[in-house]
Amino acid sequence: MEVVGWILVIACFIISFIGLVYPIIPGVLFLVGGFLLYGLFFSFAELSWWFWVIEILFVVLLFGADTVANAFGIKKFGGSNAGMWGSTIGLLIGPFVIPVAGILIGPFLGAVIAELIVEKRTFSEAVKSGVGSLIGFLTSTVVKAVIQVVMIIVFFIAI
Repeated sequence: MEVVGWILVIACFIISFIGLVYPIIPGVLFLVGGFLLYGLFFSFAELSWWFWVIEILFVVLLFGADTVANAFGIKKFGGSNAGMWGSTIGLLIGPFVIPVAGILIGPFLGAVIAELIVEKRTFSEAVKSGVGSLIGFLTSTVVKAVIQVVMIIVFFIAI
C-alpha cells in the first residue's frame, strides 16, 4: 500500500506541473492534493502546523503570481484591461483550438483581438499588447514552476 501511496502523491505533483502549461488543469489543487494523499496514506503527524502555514502562503503566492505577471506584462507594453481579459480568455481557449501551440498563440491573439475591438487600438499597439501578454504568461509560468518546486522541497523537508 505504501507504493500505491507514493505513486499517487508523485502523480499529483507531476499533474501540478502539467497545469503550468495547460491552465485548465488546476495545478495548485493537485499539489495540495498530493500533500493530503500523503497524510491519508502515511501520517498527518509529520506535516506540522508550520508546514501547512508555509504551503498556504505559497498557494496564495501562486494565485497572485499568475495575475500580477500577466497584468504587468500587458501594462508594461501599453496594453489595457481589455487586453488582459482577452489574454486570459485566449489562454483558456487557445489550447483547445490549437492543441500544442494554442498555449502561446491563445493569449497573444486574445490580447490583440481585445485591444483592436474593445479599445480601438492600432494594429501595432495591439500586437505590442499581445507580446506583453505572451511575456507575462511565460514569466508567470517560470515563477509558478519555481514556487511549486519550493513547495515540494518544503514537503520533503517536513517528512
